[in-house]
Amino acid sequence: LCHIQYISGFGNECASEDPRCPGSLPEGQNNPQVCPYNLYAEQLSGSAFTCPRSTNKRSWLYRILPSVSHKPFESIDEGHVTHNWDEVDPDPNQLRWKPFEIPKASQKKVDFVSGLHTLCGAGDIKSNNGLAIHIFLCNTSMENRCFYNSDGDFLIVPQKGNLLIYTEFGKMLVQPNEICVIQRGMRFSIDVFEETRGYLLEVYGVHFELPDLGPIGANGLANPRDFLIPVAWYEDRQVPGGYTVINKYQGKLFAAKQDVSPFNVVAWHGNYTPYKYNLKNFMVINSVAFDHADPSIFTVLTAKSVRPGVAIADFVIFPPRWGVADKTFRPPYYHRNCMSEFMGLIRGHYEAKQGGFLPGGGSLHSTMTPHGPDADCFEKASKAKLAPERIADGTMAFMFESSLSLAVTKWGLKASRCLDENYYKCWEPLKSHFTPNSRNPTEPN
Repeated sequence: LCHIQYISGFGNECASEDPRCPGSLPEGQNNPQVCPYNLYAEQLSGSAFTCPRSTNKRSWLYRILPSVSHKPFESIDEGHVTHNWDEVDPDPNQLRWKPFEIPKASQKKVDFVSGLHTLCGAGDIKSNNGLAIHIFLCNTSMENRCFYNSDGDFLIVPQKGNLLIYTEFGKMLVQPNEICVIQRGMRFSIDVFEETRGYLLEVYGVHFELPDLGPIGANGLANPRDFLIPVAWYEDRQVPGGYTVINKYQGKLFAAKQDVSPFNVVAWHGNYTPYKYNLKNFMVINSVAFDHADPSIFTVLTAKSVRPGVAIADFVIFPPRWGVADKTFRPPYYHRNCMSEFMGLIRGHYEAKQGGFLPGGGSLHSTMTPHGPDADCFEKASKAKLAPERIADGTMAFMFESSLSLAVTKWGLKASRCLDENYYKCWEPLKSHFTPNSRNPTEPN
């Protein structure tokens, strides 16, 4: 696994061919009358043909058989996958989940697809506007099964266990503290090696981009060269009538049978690919004088809406860093937001809530619902001596932030049995420190 190779760069125009078939990429054209090695040419379009060049996404795949070679799709049970945002009545309360429980392999084998559970979401799949947040809980590899999503892009955040992901473009090994994006329409299969858990952000109708840097300049945050794209790899494997292609279409799941592995792409070129990124490579920007910069400085990827500066979804991380701000309450401040904030924890202890918010769990602070550090964190941070200190060492928390008002599913509120009914109590010990007769209370520094 450690010898898997990659191409580096975000959104690059790339070309790759399996070294077993040198010269398998056609020269000078996309669709020759006869392709090298008698392959089929197939285009995968991630944007309308007429999009401006800067946003036009497509790749050409040269494969042993085209992907159209399958039996008809038939509806299958979608399990805990849903896009019904009206299953339960709205709930504006602060919500927190304990670590989601992974099924034991000894009791029931569950692969990535059957282990998908929709937690919350908003918007409409048919109009290509919205998102869903899923949790995946699995313990076995996908065997002679692949998956592709007609509805949107998947941003996958493994929390426990490595993912070996086979795609039409090649293989990727994605470990906790890494992420990967499988874009709309791309077929993939996931091998796991233990009981495995993670988070998944799905966006409809738009693709993830690197955020603009503005006055930060040309460098910083997630650097384009640190994104890795798989290199071409194929298998010419016959599975007579026994390979299942699962499709998520308009929120429902469908399955079709075919005789061959879908990972039969010998060569490809284009700018529409899967990719992965290691969160340790994020170049943190932070305050070095006083006060907080807004948490948008921690944005890794954004999926933009049609409103300038407003995202359908941002993927934000809170990595290890130095805190040096003078005369400043350093943890996250108390806050009400027109955006929805879902937080997850990959490892460690989140600075604003040392207890209760655990790896493999999550929290949701909905539109305009107040939130912030718990009482213990507030008291300690208000009295702390403000020397330079390392923050979040050994920790990686993240946030899926959205301009949409997210609805929680029945599984999230009830069937998961992981909702922390006592979350609100972490703020109950907060007390008034108001000093009406003294404008300048004693400061620690």
